[in-house]
Formats: sequence, structure tokens, C-alpha cells
Amino acid sequence: MPVMLAPPEQRVLLHNVSWETYERLIAESVNCVGTRFTYNSGDLEIITVSMEHEHVNRTLAMLIEIVAEETGKSVLRTGSATFRRQDLSKGFEPDSGFYIQHARQMQGRMELDPAVDPPPDLVIEVDIIRSSLDRFAIFAAVGVPEVWRYDGERVAFHALNDASYVESGLSAALPPLTAEQAGDFVKESLREDSLVWVRRVREWVRARAK
Repeated sequence: MPVMLAPPEQRVLLHNVSWETYERLIAESVNCVGTRFTYNSGDLEIITVSMEHEHVNRTLAMLIEIVAEETGKSVLRTGSATFRRQDLSKGFEPDSGFYIQHARQMQGRMELDPAVDPPPDLVIEVDIIRSSLDRFAIFAAVGVPEVWRYDGERVAFHALNDASYVESGLSAALPPLTAEQAGDFVKESLREDSLVWVRRVREWVRARAK
């Protein structure tokens, strides 16, 4: 029986891509699971994600939902839905996006008006292979308040401050979670049974959210 190996993460950067071409590629790739498009003023990066990439992404997404539940916060998942602003010539598909502060406002919305609706309150950026584009500049231009980034070794939280991001040890959206603890939980998820891991996360949050 042939052995099926998960393909490694791959990135392609294209230049001088029109906005119309970018939108057409998104429309034609709607069923391509595991592909991400990032657009910045004519530069288009296409990413096909690896199993490691998705494991970390799903782990951090689950962590967000557990912490939100245990601290009584509503969460609205946006997954890797495309957010684009033609007026800024920028668009991105996060690994995972969430409305937290704006969860109730956006509840039930299936379509977004980027000129009126807020961007996700928090996005996950798994960057095991360094992105060719400065995605943080794109997030900042669109106004994403908080970004969690995993670089293959550690998790870092970044908070939007004016037009750029500053690293923060504590999540603004989901206290009491720290970046260091989030990194520890990611490492533990690689070696622990999933049920054991979930219980450990809940116990950690409950002990600190009293």
C-alpha cells in the first residue's frame, strides 16, 4: 500500500496582479481547502498550508473558544473567510478569525460590507515559513486589533497601537491568557491526548478567572 505523505507548506508570490484578477482567483478557488490568498497593492501571495500549520491553527482556535467560554465571552468564528478592501488595495485570509468584542453586533451576518463592518477582533497567523508579504501591515491597514502569531517555535500576541503592532504578553481580547501560556498549550497539544489537553486548559482558565 502506498504511503500518503502530507505536502509541505508552499508559497508563491506574484507581482503586478490586478484587483480584478485577485477577485477572480478567489471566486474560482472557493472550494480549495488549505489555500490562502493575500493581496497588497498588486502583490499576491498564494499559500498552501501544511499539516503542522493546520494543527497549530486549529489548536489556537480551540484555545480561543475555551478561554472565551470559561470567561463568559461570546465568540463568532469567521474561519479563513476573505476580508478585502478595494479602497486600500488590500485583502487577506487569516488562518482563523474571530469577532469577540463585536460578536453580538455581527451575529447572524453571512455577508460583510468592508466599508461599514469592523474587521475581525482577533486573527491567528501561523507563519512557519516566513511570509513574502508584510501581513502585519495589511492587518494594521484594515484595523485588526489583535494578532496571534506562531513562528514555528513560539506564540506571540500583538496589539494594534496607532498604525503598527506592539508585542504584548497578555491578550487584550481574552485575559487572563498570556502568550507564554498559549505557547505552552500548543506544545502540550502535540504530546497529550486531546481530551486531557482540553481539561488542562479549562482548569488553567478557571483557576485564574475567579
